[in-house]
Amino acid sequence: MFKKLIDNSTAKSPWIYHINAGSCNGCDIELVAVLTPRYDAERFGFKLAGTPRHADIVVVSGPVTSQSKERLIRTLEQVPEPRVIVSLGSCPRSCNVFKGSYSVEGPLDKFCHVDISVAGCAPKPEAIVLGLAQAAQLLKQKREEAAQK
Repeated sequence: MFKKLIDNSTAKSPWIYHINAGSCNGCDIELVAVLTPRYDAERFGFKLAGTPRHADIVVVSGPVTSQSKERLIRTLEQVPEPRVIVSLGSCPRSCNVFKGSYSVEGPLDKFCHVDISVAGCAPKPEAIVLGLAQAAQLLKQKREEAAQK
């Protein structure tokens, strides 16, 4: 009974946890802009989580650097299943202008499965909102599949 009540109450309010894996902060600024009243992603139920243990969707920006690699992996392990991982911008996908740098370990999909990719350098807020909406839909599907098992 309580499990069903909790599942119903969290279905329409996914919590987002943001990880900067070594970006230039361009994508981070756009993500924050999405959460402000101008674009108001909160109208779709998105909220920032203060800890990965409370998150449903993880948004990762930047190429994975040598300094951030272990922290990134450890943080992603703390996010409960089912979870959705979103790469924000060009850097987590291809390392962009940082490719070949001595401190860059590689793109995000080398270290974890990426569910949704939002392209751009830096991506437009509208694209970020669309990517988060797709992530919420995918999260809903994953929860339904987990409930059937």
